[in-house]
Parts: sequence; C-alpha cells; structure tokens
Amino acid sequence: SMDSSYIFIRGVAYKVKHLYIVDASWFIFRSFHAIPPLNRADGTPVNAVFGFTTLLMKLLDDLNPDHLAITFDAGRKTFRNEIYPQYKANRSEPPEELIPQFDLIRDATKAFNLDCIEVQGFEADDLIGTLSRQAEIENIPTIILTGDSDLLQLVSPLVKVGMNNTQRQQKIYDVEAVKERYEGLGPNSIIQIKALTGDSSDIIPGVPGIGPKNAIRLVK
Repeated sequence: SMDSSYIFIRGVAYKVKHLYIVDASWFIFRSFHAIPPLNRADGTPVNAVFGFTTLLMKLLDDLNPDHLAITFDAGRKTFRNEIYPQYKANRSEPPEELIPQFDLIRDATKAFNLDCIEVQGFEADDLIGTLSRQAEIENIPTIILTGDSDLLQLVSPLVKVGMNNTQRQQKIYDVEAVKERYEGLGPNSIIQIKALTGDSSDIIPGVPGIGPKNAIRLVK
C-alpha cells in the first residue's frame, strides 16, 4: 500500500506518500535574474537568497508535501567532462554577485529543516533522475519542479514534471502532455530526439542539419 512506501536518501529509509523534487540550481538562477539587486547590511548580495527562500515558503504553504527533496549541483565538473571535455565548456563562471549566495541558500535550506542533496561529480539532474526512479519503484507519486525540459524524459505514470518558464507560469507534464509537446512521441523518445538535434547550449553535437521537427519525424 502507499502507507508502506519508502525512499532511501544517503542510506536512510524515509516513509513517503508523495514526493516533490526541486531543481535548486534552476530556481537559484531564475531568482537571481528576476529579482533586482538586494544587499544586506554588510553589502553581501542576497537577491537570489530572497527569491529562493520565498519559493520554499510558498511550496511548503501551498503543497504541504510529505517529502521535499532539494537537489543542488555540487560543482562545475562532472563525470561527463571526463567523457567529453567540451561538455558545457561554453558556460562562463556564475556572476560575481551570485557566487556568495550559493552557500547562503544552502544555509537557508537547512534552516527550513530540509536537506541539501548534492553529490560530487554529478549534476542535480542525475540526483533528480535517481530519486524519481527510486520513488517510482516504491510506487510513490512524484512531481519534479524545474524549468529544464531535459527532465521531461523522466515522466512516467507516477512521475510528473512541473515546468516553470521565465514568466513564472507553470505547466504540469504527465505522459499525455509530453506526447502532445512531441507530436505523439512519449518520454522514452526524448533522449533519441536530443541525440539527433544536439544542444548548442551544452555543446552537445547532433546530426548536422537536423532540427526538432526532422528529429521527431525520423524517430517516428
């Protein structure tokens, strides 16, 4: 039954009925760019801290989740860079005003009695995928909160993705919504579409001349 479902985080079993997973990195950058500069008394920038903690308070108040997993990127380098050194090589360092806010956001998350889940050598996306798959195996309904469409490949009968855009609008993607977006192709086809089109923002090469429309046609 749902009452006997557990999920394992760092080797500890937690009883769960419903799980929300937050892609912290996406919301940190969105908060930083959406909120005008704010500084505390000693001059430290805090606009991303303010935006992120406001989000957490809204999530806790509106959703009252049984469990909330907050996932972070542990660093710039991951196992993907060892496989393909050009991966995300076009990404510049975070803005100087954002750098001191990362640790403050982790401290704030812990102040909410929430764990900052991060693993060296892996992206938040990897942790989100692992946690959602663990939850799926244990029959736990899960909603991933992000703005990254790559995570739509995790959608299943038990896993949904709440996609936020830059206008602060949200759409919940279930399997049918993914099929609607990709012209009848489901979550399992997204990795094939990605392989064909590539991703210039991550310097992932695709097949020359193949865009999303042709990729969908070829996969079909």
